[in-house]
Amino acid sequence: MTDWNKSAWREKPRVQMPDYTDQAALAEVEAQLSKYPPLVFAGEARRLRAELAAASRGEAFLLQGGDCAESFAEFSADNIRDTFKVMLQMAMVLTYGAKVPVVKVGRMAGQFAKPRSAPTETVQGVELPSYRGDIINDLDFTETSRVPNPQKMLHAYTQSAATLNLVRAFSTGGFADIHRVHAWTLGFTESDEAEKYRDMANRIQDALDFMGAAGLTSDVNHELSTVDFYTSHEALLLEYEEALARLDSTSGQWVAGSGHMIWIGDRTRQPDGAHVEFARGVINPIGLKCGPTTTPEDLKVLMNKLNPNNDAGRLTLIARFGAGKVAEHLPRLIETVQAEGANVVWSCDPMHGNTIKSESGYKTRPFNQVLSEVQEFFAVHREHGTIPGGVHFEMTGQDVTECTGGVRAVTDEDLSDRYHTACDPRLNASQSLELAFLVAEELSNNGRRDQAVASA
Repeated sequence: MTDWNKSAWREKPRVQMPDYTDQAALAEVEAQLSKYPPLVFAGEARRLRAELAAASRGEAFLLQGGDCAESFAEFSADNIRDTFKVMLQMAMVLTYGAKVPVVKVGRMAGQFAKPRSAPTETVQGVELPSYRGDIINDLDFTETSRVPNPQKMLHAYTQSAATLNLVRAFSTGGFADIHRVHAWTLGFTESDEAEKYRDMANRIQDALDFMGAAGLTSDVNHELSTVDFYTSHEALLLEYEEALARLDSTSGQWVAGSGHMIWIGDRTRQPDGAHVEFARGVINPIGLKCGPTTTPEDLKVLMNKLNPNNDAGRLTLIARFGAGKVAEHLPRLIETVQAEGANVVWSCDPMHGNTIKSESGYKTRPFNQVLSEVQEFFAVHREHGTIPGGVHFEMTGQDVTECTGGVRAVTDEDLSDRYHTACDPRLNASQSLELAFLVAEELSNNGRRDQAVASA
């Protein structure tokens, strides 16, 4: 873009970003980050765009998931492995249901900053700035902890680099072998609680057995033991994003080197705001959260700014309304996209609109409401003849008790057992995999309906 530079966002209105008190320290950190290698590369971003373009046509399906906000304290190889493992299991089940490849995008290696509903919070009469994620300040409720610290960006970069290094090793080193992944899933369905998913798991096993009999094994087909796995995060802290932006020498275009895909949140999607200004100039796939207040007029402007050439795979619209509200809000956005002839991937985020406060005082998300929003999302797309291209979950591979419900029912009383999130509640490993089975059923039903229509 000849009319864009990576610092142009600084002239635009900024929201949900910290005010650093030590500008000299901030400038030093930005200068240091700008010399570091990018975490991802232009070719990877272009490959993800091509895969998302397939999802926009119904030839692939997007699975995006991971932590609400990554933590410095909770960082470990085991936690990365467990979340990656569940993502692989979910992707296998969804692939079987959709009968198309699943594009796997983690909310990891950069998901450190969080928008907040209020700039301050009050505890026992003491008011302090809100916690905005480990890349900005600390969770401890003290005046010192809540001061934005630019040095934390360097910590976030180091942790992201380590995360990517491990994920890339898992993706190509045999951990992602299709038979290993399915063995884990069979273990889940052997429990009495998950019996209703056993039939689909057995059908997947039959398909794998047939492939093996036909000579399609991981020993001779490298693709069966490796996966493509991408990273994503909300591009909220623009000082960090700018410092890691790089000019691609092969194309002369700018790339956000912080992650393969970045998204703009529902609170930061102002058409003339700083976040839209930064995102419009990089070639990475861009996600745009769309909530109940998203108007057709705003969506038109945003689509034109973020994807002026209407390239397939460039823009993913992530709908987040809340159970019972999808039919009220999604149709007007679908109709706007149709009227504009826009190429987008439609994805469902059933997490952010379904957060409640439990009787025990914990912030939680009921599993049945999460599922209900997904089902409503599919139903609206069926009515409009459009393509439900993906799902977006906050989840973890850990055995946490943060969302209620699921086959291994987490109750309100259970929430205090293993409630580890620093921000929003996440689906645990069991709930994530169960949701994948239920979404796979929706995808399978959609496929059967499409075949019936084609036959008619």
